Amino acid sequence: MPPRSLLCVLVVLALSGCNVAQKVTQVQSTASRQEGEDITLDCSYETSYVVYYLFWYKQLLSGEMVFLIHQISSTAEERSGRYSVVFQQSLKSISLVISASQPEDLGKYFCALSELTQCLK
Repeated sequence: MPPRSLLCVLVVLALSGCNVAQKVTQVQSTASRQEGEDITLDCSYETSYVVYYLFWYKQLLSGEMVFLIHQISSTAEERSGRYSVVFQQSLKSISLVISASQPEDLGKYFCALSELTQCLK
């Protein structure tokens, strides 16, 4: 499923009363490094579900949230262009790694967790 379609599904599920609430904690949300260096942003989460989805977004100056990459709890670590994740399911931790940072990478980043359970009746 393409990322944009997946986001639309999450919005529809949230509006339909599906359980999409959980706890996500970021220590740092702003990326700032020398050009060319790797950037790593850490996120921890809480869930009791076995299957769940983790997402990373970047907030543009306009306020728009742009999808970057997602991770499914049951799959290997994802990579998309210069974006990759370090997923440690046992520690309930996911880090976004931006390789060879560029000036346009500076900004605010957010991680999100979705527990897609009991959504279809």
